[in-house]
Amino acid sequence: MICLGLETSCDETALALVSGGRLLGQALSSQEDLHAVFGGVVPELASREHQRKAASLFRLLLQRTGMDPKRIGAVAVARGPGLLGSLLVGVNLAKGLALGLGVPLVGVNHLHAHLTAAGLERELEFPSLGLLISGGHTHLYRMESPMDFTLLGRTLDDAAGEALDKSAKMVNLPYPGGKHIDLLGRGVEPERDLFPRGNVNNPGLDFSFSGLKSCVARHVAAHPELRLESLPEGPLEDAPEGLRRFCASVNWAVADTLRIKSGRAMDAHPDARRLVVAGGVAANSMIRALLEAACAERGVEAVFPSPDLCTDNAAMVAWLGERLALAGLRHGLDLEAIPRGRPVPLDYSR
Repeated sequence: MICLGLETSCDETALALVSGGRLLGQALSSQEDLHAVFGGVVPELASREHQRKAASLFRLLLQRTGMDPKRIGAVAVARGPGLLGSLLVGVNLAKGLALGLGVPLVGVNHLHAHLTAAGLERELEFPSLGLLISGGHTHLYRMESPMDFTLLGRTLDDAAGEALDKSAKMVNLPYPGGKHIDLLGRGVEPERDLFPRGNVNNPGLDFSFSGLKSCVARHVAAHPELRLESLPEGPLEDAPEGLRRFCASVNWAVADTLRIKSGRAMDAHPDARRLVVAGGVAANSMIRALLEAACAERGVEAVFPSPDLCTDNAAMVAWLGERLALAGLRHGLDLEAIPRGRPVPLDYSR
């Protein structure tokens, strides 16, 4: 089967074709520069940009792959969670394509797609644990198959990626700030007692990062020298030592929180011999290092998708959509987009 995947959940407009679990080609347009001016994603602008780019990216994808659209056997789309206006663009385009091509429509849980993205590069083995870390989500799952997920823990407030991005914004680092926090903190010894690791004394598996953001805000207010006078336009390698240590300390507080909670999940599920780490923040070098060490201590394999599969992409949507379609699962043209904050229902028909 050839499955077309569409991803418009936030600020990446992406389409991809997958067949037999193998990526045939993809076309993507990033909105990073558009939203950088505002220091974060502006939902209205994001949805308008998706609407402007999506149809032309579909034509570009067909051109790049030489694909006859009549060969497409299913259309999969990220239905949520995400920004409602952005999701609606992708869902409505997917409905039109499925109807026009006369093929099944499959709505895909964006979070589950992230956690199965590694299937494009390797054989997935189950049961596994999954840690999804992004700007909008921090979730821990037990995965029995690509279609069977049990939520073990989630953030009670802010996501790990949001905490990193907002901390970066407080010291005037460019958007998206999380990658700059990681870059500037590399090779610098963090102050491990400077910032709190939220909710780690609670024996459960839920996360909390709002307290970290508050402490960072108070620290920056007390140390205004940390804040750059203007947004840097050139390389950041020559940043002041104090700012670099600040970045390392923020990064460590987030990374160690993830290490502690993931370790508890591994201890509670000893039959799950793999930890799959996905989402945009999975590219963070300190987080990777601490999670790899936690896995090694327990003889668990740490699985990280390639960096281009960590960020939002359509290849992961097409891969999971193909699995669902082959299992006979599909949606009707009444498929709903599900915004962030609402659970994505398992409302497939056969």
